[in-house]
Amino acid sequence: MRYCLTLDLIDDPVLIREYEEHHKNVWPEILESIKGSGITSMGIYRYGTRLFMIMETDSTFSFERKAAMDDANPKVQQWETLMLQYQQPFEGSVQKWVLMDKIFQS
Repeated sequence: MRYCLTLDLIDDPVLIREYEEHHKNVWPEILESIKGSGITSMGIYRYGTRLFMIMETDSTFSFERKAAMDDANPKVQQWETLMLQYQQPFEGSVQKWVLMDKIFQS
């Protein structure tokens, strides 16, 4: 299954550069957590302050299972806390990454 999500970064060139640097060297524990949750491929793209994530998953993946795994993993919690200084949830949203609706496919 493919999921697409979006998020905005704080509009600060220094913070955006730092965010990208962190993603050039993602901690091994985070990569293990991604794979262990059933995500087979993940890519993040940026345009200005807007991020776009594409996730490919296998049949074991669910957002609920991933959230439970993340809550129980101190290293993931540490990473998420670090990322909070760069990310800006959408107005009215309680979550950071927001699932996008597919409106077209050919």
